[in-house]
Amino acid sequence: MIIKRNLFDKEENYYTVVTVGTYDGVHVGHRKIIDKLVANAKANDLKSTILTFFPHPRMVLQQASDLKLLNTLEEKISILKETGLDQLIIHPFTKDFSRLTAEDYVKDVLVESINAKKVIIGYDHRFGRNRTATIDDLIKFGEKYDFEVEQISVEEVDEVSVSSTKIRNALNEGDIKTANTFLGYSYMLTGVITQGKGLGKQIDFPTANIHIKEKYKLIPKKGVYVVRSNFGETPVYGMMNIGYNPTVNGDKKTIEVHFLNFSEDLYDKEVRVELLERLRDEKRFDSIQELKNQLIKDKEATLSYVEKNHAE
Repeated sequence: MIIKRNLFDKEENYYTVVTVGTYDGVHVGHRKIIDKLVANAKANDLKSTILTFFPHPRMVLQQASDLKLLNTLEEKISILKETGLDQLIIHPFTKDFSRLTAEDYVKDVLVESINAKKVIIGYDHRFGRNRTATIDDLIKFGEKYDFEVEQISVEEVDEVSVSSTKIRNALNEGDIKTANTFLGYSYMLTGVITQGKGLGKQIDFPTANIHIKEKYKLIPKKGVYVVRSNFGETPVYGMMNIGYNPTVNGDKKTIEVHFLNFSEDLYDKEVRVELLERLRDEKRFDSIQELKNQLIKDKEATLSYVEKNHAE
């Protein structure tokens, strides 16, 4: 997959079939569009291309917005690499870019920069300054600038009935099952392992503390989750706590994973953790021993879940 970080960096001349969007989550609804895009490109000897933007437009145009995203940029890239897509263009979104008129956007971006011969887009797609242009305008521009427009119908969208907003809501409520079903894969957190206070080690439950540098990444509801990471070819399961460690009067939100049957040194290494199941809410216990007793139960529940759902 070719990755371009600026759509105006034009190195090669090839014609494309393109779709445009933020594609946050790259969920099952997005996959239908991407599958259509890839198949169409192969059938017509074109390059399948997604034009996406970073930062997310809402972060630029609504600066008070506390929008949290389902994927970091690198996570999104790694997911899209598995789809068969030929080209991903990640264009920096700015206020100046948002002020392009609809026709300038079509002419300068879709036609001259991306060489679009076909655009596959949702029925409700809007573009240009103040997002005033519609699919009907795009079809007229296609006739003028010699590209075809294929519209994704309301029926196709409703059939999937999935949106990034629905997934964000599910994660904020701790409904990891629904989120993973809508995503078509297990929700992930990617970060670097940092040194913690060492309390887990003292009670025989050493944890890896995950620092996620991207402040825009959505962290699911506080609580304890069954998780999985891959170290090389080996899947390693564990239990993860998201929260404030109230039993020891913690005042900072942390993400800590206790990996089962795993003892390698992970400090300063990047780890990707997939969330599989939510076990319980975070709770304050009256003593460290009570906490340890609960962790033993959590471990049993984790092992039971893995044996039932991920026997390998």
